[in-house]
Amino acid sequence: MNTNSSKTAVLIPGDGIGPEVTAAVKRVLEKAGSEIQWVEHNAGIAALDQGKDVLPQETTDAVLEHGIALKGPCTTPVGKGFSSVNVQMRKKLHLYAAVRPVRSLPGVKTRYENIDLVIIRENTEGLYSGVENEITPGTVMSMKVATEKGCTRIADYAFDYCQKRGRKKVTAFHKANIMKLTDGMFLNCAQKVHDEKYPAVNYDTLIIDAACMKMVQNPGQFDMLLMENLYGDVVSDLCAGLVGGLGVVPGANIGLEHAVFEAVHGSAPDIAGKGIANPLALLMSSVMMLNYLSDTRNCANSKQTAQKIKHAYNQTLADGCKTGDLGGELSTEQFADAVIDRLNG
Repeated sequence: MNTNSSKTAVLIPGDGIGPEVTAAVKRVLEKAGSEIQWVEHNAGIAALDQGKDVLPQETTDAVLEHGIALKGPCTTPVGKGFSSVNVQMRKKLHLYAAVRPVRSLPGVKTRYENIDLVIIRENTEGLYSGVENEITPGTVMSMKVATEKGCTRIADYAFDYCQKRGRKKVTAFHKANIMKLTDGMFLNCAQKVHDEKYPAVNYDTLIIDAACMKMVQNPGQFDMLLMENLYGDVVSDLCAGLVGGLGVVPGANIGLEHAVFEAVHGSAPDIAGKGIANPLALLMSSVMMLNYLSDTRNCANSKQTAQKIKHAYNQTLADGCKTGDLGGELSTEQFADAVIDRLNG
């Protein structure tokens, strides 16, 4: 990683609505006083359109060099075509921890109030390892992969996060009653990490089907959720539905030396180019990125800038200024303008 360029980050606009929401977020960051210098690279369909691979080596190399990236959504074909850009990037950069904070927002009314969850998802193993084979014609197999190293490091990340952030409890979701080896290893590693390093952290476990029932009954009973890859993907989107959808939830992919912050929603090609996409998820992800820069690179103004932006978008929503997906009428750029107007408020 290039430690001499502490204020430089890679920008991956993505495709579909990606370039639109990325441009809006860049503008907010600039007006908020961010000193980040962007190095732009492509991935996804945007890269294919330039005659490159879906995840060009130059894009991966740039993240390796600069250590950090902000990424817009990239299209993933369903049931055919190229493999997910996100999955490829997480594997190549060893971004083993997906962090998804989910909280209620002012002005965004849902059936639940005061939601404040953090989902920690193992990001490189499980069924998303991509080990699939055709056994015989008409019979295929997908293999779930778990390693002691992978299970241990994600558990350590979750307990450390809980302890440092002053959270209340970690709950591991699992299906170890059926998948006794893979999910059994996940639970055993988590228990060992807890007992040996974080005994003061409140920790419990739940079978995932029962956990999902409890989640929709009363999400307030949960604080931090720890789970393997597939469960984390599904449950984090379920939790997003508790607070207004994927358009209001940020995401981070963290490794030992590199981090990619991204909008967790899709590329929405049906509305691309219309200027109506909600840039909030990517803006919230950029706030996570600024806090990460402050914590890991001692960037003096990053945390202050993050707090300023967070206050501004909270106030924007509280004032009823919203895009169409949240019941408002603002365009992508108008929402960015509304946030900018409140930066110094």
